[in-house]
Amino acid sequence: MGSIEQTTEILLCLSPAEVANLKEGITFVRNKSTGKDYILYKSKSHLRACKNMCKHQGGLFIKDIEDLDGRSVRCTKHNWKLDVSTMKYINPPGSFCQDELVVEKNEENGLLFLELNPPNPWDSEPRSPEDLAFGEVQITYLTHACMDLKLGDKRMVFDPWLIGPAFARGWWLLHEPPSDWLERLYQADLIYISHMHSDHLSYPTLKKVAGRRPDIPIYVGNTERPVFWNLKRSGVQLTNINVVPFGIWQQVDRNLRFMILMDGVHPEMDTCIIVEYKGHKILNTVDCTRPNGGRLPMKVDLMMSDFAGGASGFPMTFSGGKFTEEWKAQFIKTERKKLLNYKARLVKDLQPRIYCPFAGYFVESHPSDKYIKETNIKNDPNELNNLIKKNSDVLTWTPRPGATLDLGRMLKDPTDRKGIIEPPEGTKIYKDSWDFGPYLRILNAAVGDEIFRHSCWIKEYFTWAGFKDYNLVVRMIETDEDFSPFPGGYDYLVDFLDLSFPKERPSREHPYEEIRSRVDVIRHVVKNGLLWDDLYIGFQTRLQRDPDVYHHLFWNHFQIKLPLTPPNWKSFLMYCG
Repeated sequence: MGSIEQTTEILLCLSPAEVANLKEGITFVRNKSTGKDYILYKSKSHLRACKNMCKHQGGLFIKDIEDLDGRSVRCTKHNWKLDVSTMKYINPPGSFCQDELVVEKNEENGLLFLELNPPNPWDSEPRSPEDLAFGEVQITYLTHACMDLKLGDKRMVFDPWLIGPAFARGWWLLHEPPSDWLERLYQADLIYISHMHSDHLSYPTLKKVAGRRPDIPIYVGNTERPVFWNLKRSGVQLTNINVVPFGIWQQVDRNLRFMILMDGVHPEMDTCIIVEYKGHKILNTVDCTRPNGGRLPMKVDLMMSDFAGGASGFPMTFSGGKFTEEWKAQFIKTERKKLLNYKARLVKDLQPRIYCPFAGYFVESHPSDKYIKETNIKNDPNELNNLIKKNSDVLTWTPRPGATLDLGRMLKDPTDRKGIIEPPEGTKIYKDSWDFGPYLRILNAAVGDEIFRHSCWIKEYFTWAGFKDYNLVVRMIETDEDFSPFPGGYDYLVDFLDLSFPKERPSREHPYEEIRSRVDVIRHVVKNGLLWDDLYIGFQTRLQRDPDVYHHLFWNHFQIKLPLTPPNWKSFLMYCG
């Protein structure tokens, strides 16, 4: 039978008022129009949900009176018990896991319960693993999230970011890629790019590849915002981009196929991938927060995922109120630990044969970002691998640039010394210099652009952005490198309730944010109609807010939902100039 494209179905919507009234622990909810019942478990801000239907024989769950922790429910048919905090059955122990629903926030801060269909698309057309010859499947780490996979006589590369910065000028590569990286990319039969963030979709890297092979086959998932939405503006000539549906096997040759899956938290943007060669699965969850809504294949041969944290402007770029240096340090430490424990638990649950932490090897190396570099401490991959080893018998691999794992050897004998070939003695592992110049010149070119001679660019830009009818007032201040007001720069208010640009803050009750942005980056972003990730994830802003509330709709719009085509500055200059 052929695979069918994976889709999502909305089973239940909760209004913002119902969400605000949710108590900690278990809540039973019913969809009044369909009569179907669901269970929601809330712990702090973490939510899990499932259908109220026992996996054994479809019985209905009720509160378990013997449960003192408020985490388990009991089936009315045969007394089966489910721990809703883990979605595992505790009676009979070790029996099943409950199928989870994806819980998503909607525009108004209500909740949607979504079901992925089919939930385990990789089970369609199953294949039994065949023996692998030594050298037949080799995985070479290049840098950050970039892996070079030799699969029989095919080569596949993940997320090539090998030169230049990511997020405007905020992230730079921690590792020195192997010297033959460009040759490896030229030889690839296919490239997978997981999502549009510039540490995965690197136009400077792809420009190099396109110089010799503009028709190299590139594969991306069918996300709501296309991964290559900005290809035309980038000037990179790529002619063979393939957008594939979620949850369908893509056959490369007789032995090799792959399947792209969506993220449950950011389905409009993030994807992950399963590669299968001769029945052996490699799972790469990349940056997904809840890959495939939390349902993933068990016991794959190799699993790789991000691990480091630190990929957000929060809280290092915030000041005022509670945001003291002590508070930030404590928050970062706690979040890192949470991420480490979550990844270790995921690996323990999925039981891959081998696990590799990657996609976290970046550094804020520009001298202007010294403060960020010192405060934005990331997780150590060895610490994660030690935690995994303590709790399970999964083999772990901390990759170094140019190191190669031979899957056939490792599966046959994990102690085989040729199972992982490390880079030669004396190979440079960490970068100690970065070519800032060319990339900063590109950003700087926007500062003196003709657009910014006319203050009406502000109205033009925010009208183009299309975010309004939201009670938020933002003060935007253009700054120098040190976030002091840029001489002759703009300092203005935007009232998003009616998209006006008042001279002073309105007298009505309103939440307020002050966003200071380095002038080269904000003007580059404005001129090219880019997403605000370059500002926020790239640490190019400093923020204050009153009250201290995260405005999800505002940030989501400017980070993901801006129009796909940039503002028409040509016609603007004709009329305004």
